[in-house]
Amino acid sequence: MSSPTEVPISDDIIRLGQFLKLAGLAESGTHARDLVADGEVAVNGETETRRGRQLVHGDHVTVSLPEGDEAAVVA
Repeated sequence: MSSPTEVPISDDIIRLGQFLKLAGLAESGTHARDLVADGEVAVNGETETRRGRQLVHGDHVTVSLPEGDEAAVVA
């Protein structure tokens, strides 16, 4: 896995589904929903099943993709 990409957000919080799209970890809202529902997304090392989970600065998001894990940090 490569080092996590820092993805700046404009507010203090962002929902997981929105962040996945912003960070380029999901192609669309539907793709983000499917990744979360399939247990492919971890926040701070723990599997997250709520697409509406609120993320704050410093949270680490990892997505398990067929081509390997991709990670991003809320900046």
